[in-house]
Amino acid sequence: MRTRLTSVFVLFCLCYSLSSQESLDTLRFFEPSPVFHQSRFYKALAFSSTTYTAFSIGLYNAWYKKYDQESFHFFDDWNEWQNIDKYGHLYTSYFQGVLCYKGAKWTGLSENKSILTGIICGSLFQNTIEIMDGFSSKWGFSLTDFAANNIGLATFALQQKYWNEQRILFKVSSAPISYSDAILLSTNGTSSSSLNKRVDDLFGSNYYERFLKDYNAQTLWISVNVDAFLPENNSWPDWLNLAVGYSGESMFGGFENTWTEQDAQFILGPEYDRYKQFILGFDIDLDRIQTDNAFLKSLFSVFNIFKYPAPAIEYNTRGEWKFHLLFLN
Repeated sequence: MRTRLTSVFVLFCLCYSLSSQESLDTLRFFEPSPVFHQSRFYKALAFSSTTYTAFSIGLYNAWYKKYDQESFHFFDDWNEWQNIDKYGHLYTSYFQGVLCYKGAKWTGLSENKSILTGIICGSLFQNTIEIMDGFSSKWGFSLTDFAANNIGLATFALQQKYWNEQRILFKVSSAPISYSDAILLSTNGTSSSSLNKRVDDLFGSNYYERFLKDYNAQTLWISVNVDAFLPENNSWPDWLNLAVGYSGESMFGGFENTWTEQDAQFILGPEYDRYKQFILGFDIDLDRIQTDNAFLKSLFSVFNIFKYPAPAIEYNTRGEWKFHLLFLN
């Protein structure tokens, strides 16, 4: 999840900005080519290769280079962050597969080759991260992350193969949370901190870092297009989905709400017990909004990876039921 925003940017460029020089007189730039377009294909290949190389080198230098390296090893992170990260891997690999598939269709590749392109590109981006994790002393290669990546890609590929469309979507929503500056004392009473300081250390202090890392502020969704499963000529709007969301709250450590700060230990009390949320709400499938504008179709496809605020019902593991007029996170 820590590279989600980078992946969104990379894949937006990969799938929809492959050739700024394309002649609008021969093929409208944002429309998929009906036949194999050699010029588009080679430009896409060059651009994607360059992007992947820059992405890998940039990620290593910006992230992994800061930590010690060791021989390749495994790491069991199951139940870390209440498995929000696992759902994040499902989501990220899924949308990478979808967007790269659409990029391949843009070049005029056949349906089967475009699906295969989505699988290969999604695997390449995700598994590069997993391998880097495997050589990092701070992490390790996670078999459950690897499995989640493959499930996400399989969800894309099987739907596209057998339904020729995406009826079940993975999405994410995230909204900033304000954390308290109230003083927290260490277990020995000699040091102080606050939730806001802890969150800054964990998740970053600006909006973009928080979007990537703050698991308390994120909800992962499975969004189902109801109309696609109903008989033809039904009255359900084809753009209106039902979505099931999962999120966690009060997480201030990977497994427990304890941490060490300047050799002082902090342990949060029961008022900060971690809990899970399960949400049922409405969603909009932007890909099914009717428009003849090719640019808007492309834009809708990219931004369809996000879940937007809508009415929802929440149940959480505190035993509470809540109605949200607009569920944000």
